[in-house]
Amino acid sequence: MSIRVIGIGDNVVDKYLHSGMMYPGGNALNFSVYAKQAGASSAFMGAFGNDDAAKHIQDVLHKLQIDITHCRHYEGENGYACIRLNNGDREFVTSNKNGVLREHPFTLTADDLRYIASFDLVHTSINGYLETELEKIKQKNSMLSFDFSGRGTDEYFARVCPWVDYAFISCSGTSPDETKEKITKLYQYGCRHIIATCGHERVYYFSAGGFLDWTPQYIEPVDTLGAGDAFLTGFMLSIIQSGMAEPDRERVLCAMQAGGKSAANVLSDYGAFGFGKPY
Repeated sequence: MSIRVIGIGDNVVDKYLHSGMMYPGGNALNFSVYAKQAGASSAFMGAFGNDDAAKHIQDVLHKLQIDITHCRHYEGENGYACIRLNNGDREFVTSNKNGVLREHPFTLTADDLRYIASFDLVHTSINGYLETELEKIKQKNSMLSFDFSGRGTDEYFARVCPWVDYAFISCSGTSPDETKEKITKLYQYGCRHIIATCGHERVYYFSAGGFLDWTPQYIEPVDTLGAGDAFLTGFMLSIIQSGMAEPDRERVLCAMQAGGKSAANVLSDYGAFGFGKPY
């Protein structure tokens, strides 16, 4: 039986300033696409504007056969981010902070929640504006993963962490001690499993069983955009496939390796998963 997963939250086009090309992206959208490419049954639930960017993303998702039947549609500008590449490392220059999704955050209906409950895993992020709805999702016994990126206040963590099974944080350029401090804070606020990625240098994992770390193999990137999202997708699919409610150290290491393999697959081309179009 196929694993069923859904990404809820942000979709954007990433506009590359050096080439004039835009590519579909966004944390929740990337998760849905990478999961589909890995063989899972995948859906995406977000908010689309009515501009060329929104049309391009929807056309791509139809081609990839990703279910978008529960998405919202609004008049206005779809999410976008402007990207600059520095020796293959993506840098975010500016964005419209997710466009219509920011203007119309989700209020999940009873129908939405029945639909969401049919999935094995729900993934969202700090860019999804979904913090008020997480408790409703967890009441349906869905496994929930959440990407905090590198952001969040104590007040935000207090609202979000109690509902999160697997939390992901980006700690590039952060010392090991500072990284462990951030991990410990999320755990104390209620996240059960925390994974901190430090670029290509190291990945840390923490749960009630203690700390674990893993060093991925370095690959010279063409474009790092999407690598973190691909890592978390590979990691989570591996965890679900294990069938273990509380994975042991061996299972976590396998999930880290699966995440690393998934991330490596996106480093050799532009955009999170291709499908570029001039803007």
